[in-house]
Amino acid sequence: MLLALALLSAIAPLATDMYLPGLPALADDLGTSTSSVQLTLTTFMAGLGVGQLIVGPLSDGWGRRRLLLGGTVVFAISGLLCAIAPSVEALVAARLLQGLSGGAAIVLARAVITDRTTGDLAAKLFSMLMIIGSVAPVLAPVLGGALLGPIGWRGIFWVLTGTGILMVVAVLAVVPETLAPERRHGGGLAAHAHNLRYVLGNRRYVGYALTFVFGFGALFSYIAASPFVVQDVLGLTAGQFSIVFAVNSLGLMAGSIVNTRLIGRFHARQMLGVGVATLLVAGVALTLEATVGGADRAVFLPLLFAVPVAIGFTMGNATALAQSEVREAAGTGSAVMGAGQFGLAALVSPLAGGSAAGMAISILVCAAIAALSLFTLTQAPASRTDEAEPARP
Repeated sequence: MLLALALLSAIAPLATDMYLPGLPALADDLGTSTSSVQLTLTTFMAGLGVGQLIVGPLSDGWGRRRLLLGGTVVFAISGLLCAIAPSVEALVAARLLQGLSGGAAIVLARAVITDRTTGDLAAKLFSMLMIIGSVAPVLAPVLGGALLGPIGWRGIFWVLTGTGILMVVAVLAVVPETLAPERRHGGGLAAHAHNLRYVLGNRRYVGYALTFVFGFGALFSYIAASPFVVQDVLGLTAGQFSIVFAVNSLGLMAGSIVNTRLIGRFHARQMLGVGVATLLVAGVALTLEATVGGADRAVFLPLLFAVPVAIGFTMGNATALAQSEVREAAGTGSAVMGAGQFGLAALVSPLAGGSAAGMAISILVCAAIAALSLFTLTQAPASRTDEAEPARP
């Protein structure tokens, strides 16, 4: 079941990165502009966030499995629609549908783990998802580049269609319903609004969720700006950048692996503190090196490597701790984190820019907000809204 959930969680980087090498060919084939083609990526990312906000709260009332099956079926259909799209407008619409259904897969994978596990075990499982998920951004563009020649950009969407069908089979075979009927909440907009207030009223949840969101913001600041910084500022070639990106992705994987080995000997909150502190120190050092030290590659690149390593100690633990605070509305809690994650990613991408200083400052600001959230909000005593119950039938 964990492997199936990992596939569901990895669908976002697969559907984002696999077709990137084919964007120029896509623009030529459909006779459209670069900006129109980039809109297919923007709408997909928007769909990921909105899909989580819709499906997460619904799953608290309807259960996980039916929505998970529906989401994976729609994902497979949307891949087919992308593959046969006759125009860029049709492709944009199909990518929005693909994002909405992909968001459903992500939010429900987190909710299923929350239904089944608590505490350090949940943190370990979320970290294992991070390990598997960190492979997808490395392999997806490489796989897409290899497939582009023989099957073209439409063929890549056929591959994503096949991945969607594999997801449907995996859910049918190994993912049971994990939310018992007696734990489900009342339906309707009023109930969803109540559950949202219940989740956002828990200050400890908000603290851990903000740590998760801004930790990802620091990571995405690196992802968005690093192609320009590594090549234009540090003077490396495109091939050398690919090596740097792959090594840093391995750093994310290594951090997640070490985290899973240490959980049990240390509490998830302690490991999260280590990750956030490391991220903050790396952000300070990168900013000083970019603004004062001249961005020497021998110094800058090792400091940059520390960012994904720190994230390996941050994301899984923050997810587990946040979800443990709102177990009775796990779908809503997962949706809020997912929407915040991709919403912030859309904001930091232009803010990080293409300069070493811009990227470093963006990482530092996100790390500082994550640290402030962790070390202040999660220390707060339970408020009256923390005591509130989620909506019931």
